[in-house]
Amino acid sequence: MVKVVKRNGESEQQLMRRFRKAVSRSGKMSEVRKRRWFISKNEERRLAKKKAIRRQKRRQWKRERRR
Repeated sequence: MVKVVKRNGESEQQLMRRFRKAVSRSGKMSEVRKRRWFISKNEERRLAKKKAIRRQKRRQWKRERRR
């Protein structure tokens, strides 16, 4: 759970900005979005493999571009 305490002389807007940053750093919102729909273990593995292949191709493309 993300908790933010108001500092002396801090405005409500500054407090909300710090809270949003803390939430984004904790990764809670991305986890909530991911859990919004059920994804089976097999589907998760398939997506992870697909993502890894894309990442590998992108790195290879960048290496070839440097030459």
